[in-house]
Amino acid sequence: MGGDRAEDGADPQPVSSEDPARRALFEAIDDGFCIIEFIDGPHGPLSDYLHIEANSGYERQTGIPDVVGKRLREIEPNNADVWLELYGGVLRTGKTVRFEQEFAAIGRHIEVSASRVEPQSLRQVSVLFRDITARRQAEDALRASEALARENVQRVQLALAAGAIIGTWSWDVPADRFTVDEGFAAAFGFDPALSRTPLSLDHVVSAVHPDDQAGLSDSIRAALARGGPYAHQFRTRRGDGKYYWLEANGRVDLAADGSALGFPGVLLDIEGRRAMEAERDRAIAALRALTDTLEHRVEERTAALLQAEEALRQAQKMEAVGQLTGGLAHDFNNILAGISGSLDLMRTRLAQGRLSDIDRYLTGAQSAVKRAAGLTQRLLAFSRRQTLDPKPSDINRIVADMHDLISRSVGPGIAIETVAAGGLWTAFVDVGQLENALLNLCINARDAMPDGGRLTIETGNRWLDERAAKERGVAPGQYISLCVSDTGTGMPPDVVERAFDPFFTTKPIGQGTGLGLSMVYGFAGQSGGAARIYSEVGKGTMICIYLPRHFGDGVEAEVAADLARPEPAAGQSTILVVDDEPLVRMVAVEILEELGHSVLEADDGPSALKILTVRPDIDLLITDVGLPNGMNGRQLADAVRVQRPELNVLFITGYAENAVLNHGHLERGMQVITKPFASEAFARRVGELLNGG
Repeated sequence: MGGDRAEDGADPQPVSSEDPARRALFEAIDDGFCIIEFIDGPHGPLSDYLHIEANSGYERQTGIPDVVGKRLREIEPNNADVWLELYGGVLRTGKTVRFEQEFAAIGRHIEVSASRVEPQSLRQVSVLFRDITARRQAEDALRASEALARENVQRVQLALAAGAIIGTWSWDVPADRFTVDEGFAAAFGFDPALSRTPLSLDHVVSAVHPDDQAGLSDSIRAALARGGPYAHQFRTRRGDGKYYWLEANGRVDLAADGSALGFPGVLLDIEGRRAMEAERDRAIAALRALTDTLEHRVEERTAALLQAEEALRQAQKMEAVGQLTGGLAHDFNNILAGISGSLDLMRTRLAQGRLSDIDRYLTGAQSAVKRAAGLTQRLLAFSRRQTLDPKPSDINRIVADMHDLISRSVGPGIAIETVAAGGLWTAFVDVGQLENALLNLCINARDAMPDGGRLTIETGNRWLDERAAKERGVAPGQYISLCVSDTGTGMPPDVVERAFDPFFTTKPIGQGTGLGLSMVYGFAGQSGGAARIYSEVGKGTMICIYLPRHFGDGVEAEVAADLARPEPAAGQSTILVVDDEPLVRMVAVEILEELGHSVLEADDGPSALKILTVRPDIDLLITDVGLPNGMNGRQLADAVRVQRPELNVLFITGYAENAVLNHGHLERGMQVITKPFASEAFARRVGELLNGG
């Protein structure tokens, strides 16, 4: 707030209010009166003042009751410095001042006369004031009205200068008499002679376009009710019978009782402006239509592109499937040829009575079966469906244990360097599959260095943030990295992009199946991690496997498996074999009967459950995972263990199923074996479970 007006004067000094007569005099004054006394405060000397006396007019003028005893900074803390400066000047100089000031705390303007109370040592100032808010509002309204009038005058002057005013009118509202000039009459299509004859409002409105008459009448009624400036646009019919756009600008003058007295104004020709606006609207509409059409065309083009991309993806998928099935057919045909040939020769030699060659043909057939099992294992690894047996593992120890095997595999022309990270975290991984993956990577590195070079195996702890994890296709967090790098030929980007595809290989025919890297990729993904290739042509390649850190129990000790054929379990045991494949079931039953066990058979879960219900003497359940008729092997085992929690279970599976493995965690007394299996391995697992394994 700032003072609007101040001047010096010579008002009489206030007298003590202790005089009853004079006190009554001040109470009789309608104006507000008070005496303030400057005091020292937290803001410094003379930084506040106290109201020590006030008349009843103070409350009438300000609306503030009981002001005596109140400090300035209580009443108006946000504007205290303005009042301190005004009244402080009076206290310092002794000069009486008059000024107008906004009293922000109460939302009013007051007119003030202030004088110092002598002697100066009293530090008092007397204040006489009155509320002038209504007067200020009227002055502000008058200034606004004058500004609007000036604006209207300027508009009229501009319109006159531009030739836009085409007529004028004056309307005596109480008498309903329109006085117009010839320009007004021509704009409404009247006889020019009518410009000399008063017209009525109805006569004027009759020349307005029918669609605009209601709006014009409403705008006139509103202007008559409120008074002040008026503006409205409408169309009138001229002498040529056509309608043209006009704008009426005027002002309604009101009487003291609020009734309308006069309504003068001018007519502006806005036909050109409205034509331009109509043209603009047409252009906008055309642009909007073009935009809508463009959006439609873009949508159609986008849909076509999406269809083309989908067709391309489908073609790529079919190409990959073709490549995969072609590779499978080639390899399995070779394997089947070996098995079929061996069996045919065995039948021929048996018919001839030549038994000496039988073992050789049996060995050949078994070798072909093992090759087929290895091929399916790699395919399942790529598809992340192989059967894993993960355990808490020390990657450094696995690498160290494989050093001799890797050295023999890559040959003497390759220098091997191992960089084992200190304090390496524990991984939860299938050790056998990790060893296979590491050996595959080392053999690939060897093949990339035909003239020799250096092979480096490096482990490390890695924190992958959101960006790094996204690049590798894993969740952010802590990982163990196992990287194999070489100084070989390297790979161009297009080869890197396809290196993990099954049966993709750059090696000559007969020197690679194209499944090594795809197995590594699938194994890493199934283990919750990822595999990534970093390569530069002519400088070498590094392939890294990222495995999640394990926060569970410590590393389990590796126990060498005894693959020798076990002795039959002590005493005869009763075993239930459940498999929907008759040939697999027959083989399992015969192996078990060979071991001296009593064997029962079932081909699905419901029939097996019935047998288990009536035969509590069954010692072991052997079941396939994928069973028909609504109950898989895991569901069968869970149902049986509700009544017989001590019953051991051996699962047989051709690929990993989460329902069985539970992400690598089998319950106590459960084991899993993967098809195809050797009879010795099968017998060993049965013996372990029957002997409390």
